[in-house]
Amino acid sequence: MKPGRLIAVKKTAWWLLRGAVVLAALGWVGLQFVTLPPTLLRPAAQSVEFTDRHGVPLREARTEERFAHRVELSDVPPNLIHAMLAAEDKRFFEHHGIDFAALARAVFGNVRHGHVTSGASTITQQLVKISDPRPRTLTTKLLEAVRAVRLEQLWTKDEILEAYLNRLDFGNMNIGVASAADYYFGKPLGDLSDAEAAFLAGLPKNPTRLNPHRNFAQAKQRQMTVLERMWDDGWLGADQFANASQEKLTLQPRQRLFRAPHFVDFVMQELPAGAPATVATTLDLDLNRFVEDTVKERLTPLREKNVHDGAVVVIDNRTGEVIALVGSENYFAPGTGQVNGALASRSAGSTFKPFTYLLALERGATPATIVADVPATFATSTGVYRPENYNKRCHGPLSYRLALANSLNIPAVRVLSSLGGAGPLQARLRAWGMTTLEEPAEHYGLGLTIGNAETRLIELTNAYAALARLGEWRPYRLVLDPALEKRVDIASIPVAAGHTAQTRDAAWLIADMLSDNTARMIGFGSHSALRFDFPVACKTGTSTDYRDNWTVGYTPEFTVGAWVGNFDGSPMRDVSGVTGAAPIMHAVMEHLHARFGTTWFATPETVVEREVQPLTGKLLTQARLDAVREKFLRDHLPPVESPADYDAEGRVKLGPDYRAWMESGENGIASRALCDARDTTLRVEAPVAGTTYVIDPDLPSSRFVPVLASGAARAVWQSDSLEFRERDGRTYAEVSEGMHRLSVRDPATGARAETWIYVKTL
Repeated sequence: MKPGRLIAVKKTAWWLLRGAVVLAALGWVGLQFVTLPPTLLRPAAQSVEFTDRHGVPLREARTEERFAHRVELSDVPPNLIHAMLAAEDKRFFEHHGIDFAALARAVFGNVRHGHVTSGASTITQQLVKISDPRPRTLTTKLLEAVRAVRLEQLWTKDEILEAYLNRLDFGNMNIGVASAADYYFGKPLGDLSDAEAAFLAGLPKNPTRLNPHRNFAQAKQRQMTVLERMWDDGWLGADQFANASQEKLTLQPRQRLFRAPHFVDFVMQELPAGAPATVATTLDLDLNRFVEDTVKERLTPLREKNVHDGAVVVIDNRTGEVIALVGSENYFAPGTGQVNGALASRSAGSTFKPFTYLLALERGATPATIVADVPATFATSTGVYRPENYNKRCHGPLSYRLALANSLNIPAVRVLSSLGGAGPLQARLRAWGMTTLEEPAEHYGLGLTIGNAETRLIELTNAYAALARLGEWRPYRLVLDPALEKRVDIASIPVAAGHTAQTRDAAWLIADMLSDNTARMIGFGSHSALRFDFPVACKTGTSTDYRDNWTVGYTPEFTVGAWVGNFDGSPMRDVSGVTGAAPIMHAVMEHLHARFGTTWFATPETVVEREVQPLTGKLLTQARLDAVREKFLRDHLPPVESPADYDAEGRVKLGPDYRAWMESGENGIASRALCDARDTTLRVEAPVAGTTYVIDPDLPSSRFVPVLASGAARAVWQSDSLEFRERDGRTYAEVSEGMHRLSVRDPATGARAETWIYVKTL
């Protein structure tokens, strides 16, 4: 024996003997002050049946505080009682909670073998242990021993044994002897043979290792040990022992239901104490099966692009009930199968943008309000922030409708900045159930609107369901009985998140914008997975380096949220929301439409349509070929155009914010617009001096920093430490770690301007 192990074993033996001495010293009077585990005074953990909304069984599962299969001691046959005593505590009826003879034998055996082979726990001690599980320490063992002695003072032996037999774990979610006999042999207790009784009695020693469905040989070996002890103790005669040893065991387990596993697991987590033996959930099993099949079918072709996981949530908007929830492709897959993607916190991507525009519309903006989709730099409390669109291109003056429908980053950041920063958006998201946004608003900054925070699919889908209810948020529901729901104090939700008239009108406009397939053609084309033959409001989201992508779609009746990615955080290969999650959402929404039918939101009486100039967002006074029709609230119409908005040739005059973009290769409106009052001063628009850039090794594009100057017909960039490259009509500096100075020169005038940046690696 190794010296260290010998010391540990001797120490264990010393503590066990010391505990016995301490117990003797306490005496019977002192034990009166020892408290018992509260759970001992409550019913044993048993089984509860979960059904879907139509009463179809989903699973019979063990949960806390349930009655089922409880038996009186008088109903337990002698052969099973003897088997349990032989297996666990043959002197149960002789000791007073601690078997000192067994304790001494255990100490001697542990020292002789050099490791702990037995703890000598009595049935009473084990009952205390399973009623109040604690970390296995010497202190815990001493506490259990003291409590066992106290329990023997208060309860009779029959009461202790009955409680033990009803609370013992026999594996495979079977609590109690009656449940075990029914599951493993399909028999009532009175019909168990000696061999079957000994087999069951052996399982609680280690229900996982001795699981007969996986390790029948080990369970059978344990049964023989129990039979031998029964013979030694005189509870079996020679013939009985021989017959039991030779009896062939036939396991006849019932086929346990295990439908909608992630959903049922979630319900079990949320279920309060005191629930009935049968719980009717909100799930529609047929729909959930369709969603399960859809996730498997749609993920298969994405394997080659390193996409392995997906999740879907479907909410009935009228009631807030979760009618389908799939947490992964295969619950039983090794490793991550049991991870519930509907509950996992993942990077939100662009899924928060509609809530940003909702806030702006509530404050008087319109779908025709113009936002500058041109390079921009924002000063924040943590430094300079420069967002980019997903395709690295800008589009000049855009309406809110086009900016949101095409999920453009720069406009979304500009809109959030106009609202005063991340604070209002964070407040709305938290009020609408987002529990992941726990940091101060300054931590997220303007990047919150384009996904620098995490969200959970179940919470995100429910927030979109609030949009579908035109601004009325309510908690999602998992069970049909309101008494079993977690209580949410809706009165505590900020007034700004309530179902106000401004929110209703703004949410209607958001739904109209997100359902406009024509509006999103710039970014998604005309035949993407977001196109339906019936109206559906859709929004995608893709996180940095393609680690997560999302799509949420809703009608007045249903909201469907889908996520795909990898639970281990590895990036997908060029899979965006519209190619990854959108096909799943599309298939589920088509199924809902075909099975239940969907409608669309009635146009409020307060909404009118008018023609506007697309580059100014102003109401037209005369017909124009480039006019577009837009929807407005009757009392929130945009201003009317004036002659000052155009030059002599009818081109729209744009402000100086557009100058650099108008002079770049991205300008596609040169024939329709011009910048008012040309400024010939050479300026560096980007990068702003002193900006720190971070290179992400997993994101090759982070090595390229866009540079932009205004006031020159042709700008020539130079640097002693950096190279410049042209790509897609724009100029980029290829950066490396360190401090770098950059200069730009106008060849026509000789004017120069300088800036500097600092670069580090993540």
